[in-house]
Amino acid sequence: MAKARGSAPKGPGLAGDPLGNLVMTEIGIIAQLAGTLFESVLPDGMTRAQYGVLNHLLRLETEETIGELASAFQVRQPTMSSTVRKLEDKGLVALKSDPEDRRIRRVAITKAGKAARQAGLEALGPLYAELMTLVPEKELKAILPTLTRLRIILDERRPD
Repeated sequence: MAKARGSAPKGPGLAGDPLGNLVMTEIGIIAQLAGTLFESVLPDGMTRAQYGVLNHLLRLETEETIGELASAFQVRQPTMSSTVRKLEDKGLVALKSDPEDRRIRRVAITKAGKAARQAGLEALGPLYAELMTLVPEKELKAILPTLTRLRIILDERRPD
C-alpha cells in the first residue's frame, strides 16, 4: 500500500518496540529503498548483485571462489554461480585456477569489470549529489562510523 501523499512518514516500528528493533527495522527499510533506487540508475543490464560483486572484489583487492563470494553476500552458491556466470559472459570477471590447487577456481575482476564498476559509480553520481543536498555532508560523516561499527558487529554474528 502506497503512502498517502503529504502524510508524515511513519517511524520504523510500533510504540513500545525495543530500540534494537527500531534500529534494525530502519536499516532494513533504508537498505530496500536504497537498493531499488541504486539499481534504477545502474548502467543497462547491470544488476545490484553484479555491481556488488565487482565492488567487493575491488574493495578487498582480492580474488575469491564462488563459495567465498556466496558466503560474503549470504546467498546460496547456485545464486552466486549465476551472478558470476553473467559477469563472465559480459567479460567483467574471469575464472582463474588457484596456483596452489588447480581444482579451485577464483573469480578475478577484469579491466572491463573495473571499467564497468567505475561506470556504475559515475551513473550513481547524480543520485549521490542530490542526496548530499538533502542530508548535509557533516551529518553523513557523523553517522558513517556508527554504521560501519554496526556492520562489523552484525558481520561477526552471521549465522552459519
